[in-house]
Amino acid sequence: MVFDLDMIRATYKALPQRVAAARQRLGRPLTLTEKILYAHLHEDSPLHAYARGKDYVFFAPDRVAMQDATAQMALLQFMMCGRDKTAVPSTVHCDHLILAENGAQKDLARSLDANAEVFDFLASVSNKYGIGFWKPGAGIIHQIVLENYAFPGGMMIGTDSHTPNAGGLGMIAIGVGGADAVDVMTGMAWELKMPKLIGVKLTGRLNGWTSSKDVILKVAGILTVKGGTGAIVEYFGPGAESMSCTGKGTICNMGAEIGATTSTFGYDASMSRYLRATGREAVAELADGIREHLTGDAECYAQPEKYFDQVIEIDLSTLEPHINGPYTPDLAWPISRFAAAVRENSYPQKLEVGLIGSCTNSSYEDLDRAASVARQAVAKKLKVKSEFTVTPGSEQIRFTVERDGQLDAFEKIGGVVLANACGPCIGQWARHTDDPDRANSIITSFNRNFSKRNDGNPQTRSFVASPEIVTAMAIAGDLTFNPLTDTLVNEDGQTVKLDPPTGVELPPKGFSVEDAGFQPPAPHGSGIEVKVARDSNRLQLLEPFTPITASQLENMRILIKAKGKCTTDHISMAGPWLKFRGHLDNIANNSFIGAVNAFNEETNRVANYVQDTSKAEFLPVPDSARKYKAAGIGTVVFGEENYGEGSSREHAAMQPRFLGVKAVVVKSFARIHETNLKKQGLLALTFALPQDYDRIRQDDLIDIRGLETMQPGQPLTMVLRHADGTSEEMALHHTYNEAQISWLRAGSALNKIRQDLGQM
Repeated sequence: MVFDLDMIRATYKALPQRVAAARQRLGRPLTLTEKILYAHLHEDSPLHAYARGKDYVFFAPDRVAMQDATAQMALLQFMMCGRDKTAVPSTVHCDHLILAENGAQKDLARSLDANAEVFDFLASVSNKYGIGFWKPGAGIIHQIVLENYAFPGGMMIGTDSHTPNAGGLGMIAIGVGGADAVDVMTGMAWELKMPKLIGVKLTGRLNGWTSSKDVILKVAGILTVKGGTGAIVEYFGPGAESMSCTGKGTICNMGAEIGATTSTFGYDASMSRYLRATGREAVAELADGIREHLTGDAECYAQPEKYFDQVIEIDLSTLEPHINGPYTPDLAWPISRFAAAVRENSYPQKLEVGLIGSCTNSSYEDLDRAASVARQAVAKKLKVKSEFTVTPGSEQIRFTVERDGQLDAFEKIGGVVLANACGPCIGQWARHTDDPDRANSIITSFNRNFSKRNDGNPQTRSFVASPEIVTAMAIAGDLTFNPLTDTLVNEDGQTVKLDPPTGVELPPKGFSVEDAGFQPPAPHGSGIEVKVARDSNRLQLLEPFTPITASQLENMRILIKAKGKCTTDHISMAGPWLKFRGHLDNIANNSFIGAVNAFNEETNRVANYVQDTSKAEFLPVPDSARKYKAAGIGTVVFGEENYGEGSSREHAAMQPRFLGVKAVVVKSFARIHETNLKKQGLLALTFALPQDYDRIRQDDLIDIRGLETMQPGQPLTMVLRHADGTSEEMALHHTYNEAQISWLRAGSALNKIRQDLGQM
């Protein structure tokens, strides 16, 4: 089935002329990224040579995709806008609220029962507003998008940080918060600072144990978790053309871990093959007809240093398999050095669990290569020594690999097949362990491995690798095992060695599925009523935020001064809290409970001065926030570098706003989170001097001045009034433009949309 073919035809019809106009205006050859961005300029941004990393630009994306955890808040916001239908094709995918514990059938049945209210809400609101609905069990949003909606040269946004997965099919696909999705679904312009460009030239060809996953693991080690911030990564070169479409998707997917706005590849034969294999011959034929416009101009790739802000070159022929971690996805170890790293850093050598699949690595090729390792194990009389789980990315993938025998190969070595959902990757994992507090090691083919990310245990050292490396490590049960060089002893006491994995790019018999899990919306949804029970603890209709005033920025207190890495998982945890993603009041009870308080090195214990201004009462962070809010005292959150990295979840911005936080002041922001804070009407500010972070005292009273005259590029002033009677002033920078300041003055971007649509 081909979705939105008329929209794709219209996009392709206009693309050549728009690319030609942009090339003429810029007066030079164009990268693929520039072609797509300039071809998707909104009418509010006329054709102009926009400055990378400086100019804010309005775009008109082709479509929107939402996963169930973030879709709840996005659609609750959309319901307030007064539209009858979304302005662009949009979809909802139920993949986050499904538990991983005992296997696919049991886990899916339990999850359907436990989350019926939320799934029913999402189905009904999708039905009413013309949104395609993918039922629980259909698969993970990014795999479904790649199989059904992604198309070369298109532009989409999605309410999940790994939306860039669609770059594997030549899209500019960007992860955003729900308020951004509301902009696009209401037909408003969508704003983004014109990204810088990082070019990655790939030469050679993958071989042996090395896979596409190792490309992004290597890049993460080079650029670190914030090295791609504000930039789009464009891969090119003969090595890029030699990789499969789904392998490209893996690289783009995990590009979120370097902070990149997105990543993409030029259209080539592998993308054409994939489109045809997934029933989209018509799209492939259209793309073939404008092929030259769906990749960068030859001059850009011949002299990339002239057209990209940064260039990296990787020889795939010599690239080693990598294992990254623990605790951060950019700690990159070539496998030849990993055993020594395990010993030197005292990582638990025993591997307790190996997990493959997820949105990053669940393609047919991924599972076929991992299954070739499993088949070897059977033939060589080996079984897994670690717990081993498999998460298919979609029902189409699951059905096909069951038919072709890959699932059977995994089960024969002791593997357990989980539901087609995110599961352990996002903390929806009921882990089997005899001691939840024991220091332990796990390895996954996922994309993210922050502390407590998978199982809630800060003692879990989580490592990231390719599915085939994970499978081999699970068979060995030992983190120091190197399948490229080491041997194992089988059930008969014989010494055996695993051969390099093999696998095919696409199923020889074609993809197959009985029920993909798609539910189309009603042709006319005006008569459909979306009900939210008043006493529900899962869903809550929203009330508009009121604008922050200058007087509210006086005599504020510190809610928390977060120390070190403070991701969206620290600000708003996933796992068991996912069930409250549609209820702002309830989920606010997890606000900052994972962040480390710089004043006492503890989590979820901060000073509160409502009771006694001279003596601190120590409370959990959400309790302290509610106490300040009830007393009419505004609060400030302080943080360090790359604050808010990780997931796109806008809850990490909405919850502080709901709890009375007026400003977030940090050394630097992750892109999506900074935008989310702005969308919710909060002040997102950075220290003019990063060392000023150290001047913040626990018992300070804080004023922020300059709100009433706030202008783009003009710093605000923060005054710290210390308890000893002294005071200090410091400058705070911001990146608000005129439109974003209008969101602030309206109380939120949603309020501004409602004003523009005549709903306020």
